[in-house]
Amino acid sequence: MTQHVLDALPAGSPATVAPISPRRASNPLAKLLLTPSVAVLFLWMIVPLAMTLYFSFIRYNLLNPDQTGFVGLDNYRYLLEDPTFWPSIGHTLVLIGSVLAISVIGGTLVAVLFDQPFAGRGIARLLVIAPFFVMPTVSALIWKNMVLHPVYGLWAGIFRHLGLQPIDWLADYPMWSVIVMVAWQWLPFAFLILLTSLQSLDTEQKEAAQLDGAGPVRIFVYITLPHLSRAIAVVIMIETIFLLSIFAEIFTSTAGGPGTETTTLTWLIYSIGLQQFDIGIASAGGVIAVILANVVSFFLVRMLAKNLKGEYDK
Repeated sequence: MTQHVLDALPAGSPATVAPISPRRASNPLAKLLLTPSVAVLFLWMIVPLAMTLYFSFIRYNLLNPDQTGFVGLDNYRYLLEDPTFWPSIGHTLVLIGSVLAISVIGGTLVAVLFDQPFAGRGIARLLVIAPFFVMPTVSALIWKNMVLHPVYGLWAGIFRHLGLQPIDWLADYPMWSVIVMVAWQWLPFAFLILLTSLQSLDTEQKEAAQLDGAGPVRIFVYITLPHLSRAIAVVIMIETIFLLSIFAEIFTSTAGGPGTETTTLTWLIYSIGLQQFDIGIASAGGVIAVILANVVSFFLVRMLAKNLKGEYDK
């Protein structure tokens, strides 16, 4: 484009392009105006983190506020030796992995379906997206009282109509019930991202593949999925970061039970801090959660960066 412009200039005209001034690129006034916002955000982040680190190294229980003092790594040792700690890590991984699998696979299939023209597609798209805008607490109450309830729930009515014994889903299958609640909320998010990416796919590639005799399955495997790889990586990264802090659904539906069947790391920290009132050990759990979240984010960002680099190198 630049060469065409230069060719269009009259002979003898200066063909110089003014470079961007370094002063313009780094305007001191812009930095000065951004400083208050950056300072507020920095304090918003660093003050809670510093307080959490501080409380994780001292003995501080709200039931015995007079018994305080530096305990070193004892809070971390007590937490790691807690019989519910490692199961809570396992439950967290199961919840994240299951929701990711359901939302990514389901979102991909629904996105492919909605990429096809059919009557009422706009209204149907709104209905699919709607669960993403429901508050987590409201969503959990709907599932708990209107869908999974063993007496008044939708499934209980269907089972009785078929002459079967209704199932108490939250008591017999608590983790899978929570997984379904969370996946119901996050599948629309994956659907939106994947559908947007799918609509940018060049239709000429599909038409050429069809002319070469490729069927729908081959087109999906060799054209659609590779095109969606970046969008899938974005969905996995964003959902994983948010799923690490899932709390409202568990608090509203199962309260971490029965027993510790749905106790995740987030719920364990809440239980220790606001039910047992042990701020020291709960702060140690918070520090561990922050470290885990940063480790996961580091690898996910690297995966996304590698994906983007491979795409741009093509």
